[in-house]
Order: sequence, then C-alpha cells, then structure tokens
Amino acid sequence: MAFFSKTLDKLKGAFKKTWQVLNTDVGTLFIPGRQIDDAFLAEVEEKLIRADLGVKRVESLVTAIRAQWQAGKIKNAEQARDVIKQQLVSTWSTADRELRFAASGPTVILVAGVNGAGKTTSIAKLANLLKNRMNKRVMVCASDTFRAAAVEQLSIWAGRIGVEIVKHRMGADPGAVAYDACEAAKTRGIDVLLVDTAGRLHTQENLMRELTKIRDVVAKRIEGAPHEVILVLDATAGQNALSQARNFSQAISVSGIMLAKLDGSAKGGVVVAIHDQLQIPVKFVGLGETPDDIETFDPQRFVDALFQGVS
Repeated sequence: MAFFSKTLDKLKGAFKKTWQVLNTDVGTLFIPGRQIDDAFLAEVEEKLIRADLGVKRVESLVTAIRAQWQAGKIKNAEQARDVIKQQLVSTWSTADRELRFAASGPTVILVAGVNGAGKTTSIAKLANLLKNRMNKRVMVCASDTFRAAAVEQLSIWAGRIGVEIVKHRMGADPGAVAYDACEAAKTRGIDVLLVDTAGRLHTQENLMRELTKIRDVVAKRIEGAPHEVILVLDATAGQNALSQARNFSQAISVSGIMLAKLDGSAKGGVVVAIHDQLQIPVKFVGLGETPDDIETFDPQRFVDALFQGVS
C-alpha cells in the first residue's frame, strides 16, 4: 500500500497540468448533486478533448454516459465520472504491458525516438529499473554515433547506474556497434541489452532505413531479437506523437511505448489515443529527471491520478 500511495502521489504530480484541466474544468462538472443534461455532456466532451484523450475516444465516452443516462441507470455527474473511469481502465489488458524476455540468452530491447524526446535519459531509467527492481544484469549499447554528446551522456549514465556499456568512436557504423554489443552480451552473460539508436525525425526515410538495419543486425546475432522495440515519446508532443508512433511502427514494428517528460505535461492523455488507434501499449512512463523516476504503466493508477481530487 505504501508503494501504491507513493506512486500515485508521483503520478499526480506528473499529471499536474492534465489534472488541473480536469480538476478546474472537468472537475467542476463532477460536483456532487449536479444532474446530467445535454449541456453537461457537451462540456465533458470539450474538456476531455482538451486533456488530449483523442476525439474518437472522447466521443465514445460521452456516448456511453448518454446511453446509461437515457436508460435511467445514472443520473448525476458523479456517476458519469465513474463511467468514464471504468471505460478508460478497461482499454488496456495486463498481458500487453509486460516486457517480453528471451527464454534463454540476452534479451535485446531496441530503443528509438525523435530528436529531443528524452530517449537517452529514458534508456538510463529503464536500465536502472531492470537492474535494481528486476535484478537483471544490464548492458547498454551506444549506437547513436552521430552525436558525441549522445555517447558521452550514455556513458555517464552507465557509470552512475553501474551497468556495462559498448561504444565506438563518433561516426562509427551504428550497426557495427550493435553487432559488437550483441557478441559482448552473449559472452558476458548479460540478461538485458538496451540498444540506443540515433534520435531521428520519423520523416527522414534514409535514417529510418538505417534504424531497420540495426534491427536486422541484432536479429542475426541473437535469436528472437529484438525482443522488444520501445519507442520513446515526448508527453508534451500530444497528438503529434500519434504520427511518430505510426511511422516508427511501420519501420521497426514498435512493441511498446515509454512516455517521457510526463511531469508537468498536459498531454498525458495521448496514451489513450495511441492505444486506440495503433494498438501499441504504453509500458513505461517517465516522471522526472532521476534514474528512479520511471514506473511501469498501470491503467488504474493512471486514471486515478487524472481524477484524484475530483469528488
């Protein structure tokens, strides 16, 4: 219970702006005793769209409330809020949010994302979680060889967290770095290999092809690899994150999302839209700047955090 409470408090902080939209705007609609009517439903639709849940999802939520209201099953705003929460939680299944690990040998997790999304920091957080919460022996691969700062940053994080790193000089072939990392992971008994890739715009076709090449390299060196392809998305990107997720998924078959920079973002609701439209599960959320500021995505905590304080 203490862990749940601590996590919920952190999520409430991370969702602060979204929560403020709900608490100040939608929240005022859910006041005790307020009766459901057409004006109420119109306001709910407007405010939930502002919270970036996606137009189609919001329309389905409002439709569900309207149907139950017209059937006489619910009458007031508090009951409408409960319908919204139940509908949102039921969006995700437990199975698709679990990390897939290799049956034997190293598990390879390819990590991608656009420039500035917080990818390298997210890798550090994921490495820290795997090492300290899951007791895995972790190695990181610095295949972002186009920016010296990227290799340096990942090296610093690896040192702080206490995980191994494989890196080459700046400008080296990213595929060659991935190749060496796979060989090192196999010979050193590594449990999980996290492969960093160069931050790139999803519209840069040549760079996306290179990303596919890195995927193919690890696939040839380790059976079943990559076992996960995690796309790091900037929570502040809102609905723009949808096009990123769509294009990356077409290139490298994204299996899960880490939503970074969730702290202070009013766009966290986009996780609902991404799941609805692309069926890609959100597996992790970044809640701050330290290696510990990462949580596995839990729909119930997510929804509770969004509506916390609304009663």
